[in-house]
Amino acid sequence: MNNLLGIQTREEIYDIQTERLKQLVKYVYKNVPFYKNKFDNIGLLPEDIRTLEDIKLLPFTTKQDLRDNYPYGMFAAPMEKIVRIHASSGTTGTQTVVGYTKDDIETWSELMANTLRRYGITNNDIVQIAYGYGMFTGGLGVHYGVEHLGAAVVPISGGATEKQVLTMKKFGTTVLACTPSYALHIYDTMVKMGISPDELNLKIGVFGAEPWSDQMRSNIEDKFRIKAYDIYGLSEVMGPGVAGECFVQNGLHINEEHFIPEIISGDTLAPVEAGQLGELVFTTLTKQGIPLIRYRTRDISALEYDECECGCAFVRMRRVGARNDDMLIIRGVNVYPIQIERILLEFNELTPHYSLTIEKDNNLDKLTITIELQRNVNNYKEEELIKLHKSIRTKIHNILQISCNIEFVNPDTLPRSEGKIKRVFDKR
Repeated sequence: MNNLLGIQTREEIYDIQTERLKQLVKYVYKNVPFYKNKFDNIGLLPEDIRTLEDIKLLPFTTKQDLRDNYPYGMFAAPMEKIVRIHASSGTTGTQTVVGYTKDDIETWSELMANTLRRYGITNNDIVQIAYGYGMFTGGLGVHYGVEHLGAAVVPISGGATEKQVLTMKKFGTTVLACTPSYALHIYDTMVKMGISPDELNLKIGVFGAEPWSDQMRSNIEDKFRIKAYDIYGLSEVMGPGVAGECFVQNGLHINEEHFIPEIISGDTLAPVEAGQLGELVFTTLTKQGIPLIRYRTRDISALEYDECECGCAFVRMRRVGARNDDMLIIRGVNVYPIQIERILLEFNELTPHYSLTIEKDNNLDKLTITIELQRNVNNYKEEELIKLHKSIRTKIHNILQISCNIEFVNPDTLPRSEGKIKRVFDKR
C-alpha cells in the first residue's frame, strides 16, 4: 500500500512533515495577518521552527478564529487565486468559510483517491455519491477523488431515496458513499420496495460525516452484505479524505504528507501519550487557500503508531465516536450519545433509529430514549415489552451510571435524514 505514495517509513514521513512545516510557518506569517499577530504576540519568528517537535511552540487555531475573521480574513491566497469556496451550515453560529486554489483542489483529489484505494476501490468501480453537493464539502470532495482514481461517478446527491435504490440496481453501483444514517434509511426503503441486497452489485460503503459505532457498522454490513468503511474529514482542514480506513478496519490512516495530527488534553491543551484519548488537532501542510496551524477539531480520538497489517506507514487515528461539544451532562454524569447507541444496538428487538431527549423534571435532568422496535408495538406481548424495557434501563444504568426512560415506537416513526442526522434534543 505504501508504494502508491512512495513513502515507506516513519522517518520519511517525519522528514517530509518537517520541511513542509517550516515552509508553512513562513507562508502564513507573510500572508495571514491573523497568524502574524499571533506569532508577534508570543515573540515567535518563523525561523524558530526547526524541527517537527517545535510545532508545540505554535499557537492553536479554533473555529471561533475563523468566525471572527469571516468570511475571507484567514485566507492566505489572494481571491484571484481562489477557485472554490465552501462553508459550514452556520446553524450554531457564523459560518466558517474555506477557500481552495487550483493546486488545493488537485491535492484534495489526489489524497481522496489514495484514501479510496485503501478501501479496495479501483477504476472498475461505479461509485454512487449520496452525500449532499453544494457548500458542504462531502459530495464534491468524494466526487473529485473518484474521478481522479478513474472510477465512474454517479453524482446523485442526497434525497429521492427510492430513486437511489433504483439507480443502485439499474446502474450496477458497486460503491455507495453517504452518511451511515442515510445508508440505513436507504436500506429501509429497499425493504419497502421489495428489493433484496442480492439484486445489487454493491460491495463497499464509504460512510462518514457523523459519529457511528462499530455496532452500527456491523448492522449496515449485515443488511447490505458489504464492507462498510469509515472516512474522516472536516471542511476547515480540507474535507473528506483527511483520513480513511484500510481493509483491516482498525483505525483510519491519516494522509500525513498533507496533515500533522496531534492529540491534546481538552482541559490542559498539553499533548497526551500515543494511544490515549484526547482532542484531535491538525496542522495543514500543503493548503494554499486557507492553511491552518494546530486547528482544534473538538473531535475525540487517539493516535496509533504501531505497524498496520496493510503495510501503510501512516499513523492511524481511532474512529471518532464523540466530540468535546457533544458531551451531555446528565445529573452530573458525563455521557456521549454514541455510548448509548452502542448499548441500544446490542438488543435484537431494536432498530438503529433512536433519539435522546433531555428535559428538566422538578429541577432534575430527565433523559428519555425513544427507540424504534423491529416490529409494531402491538406485535409484542406486554410482558415482552416490560422485560425489554427493564433490560435496557438496567444495562444503561450499569454501564453509564444514569437513569432513563424508554419509549418504544413503531418502525418508521422517527424522522430520517439525508445528511447528518440530529438525534439529541436538549430542552433544559
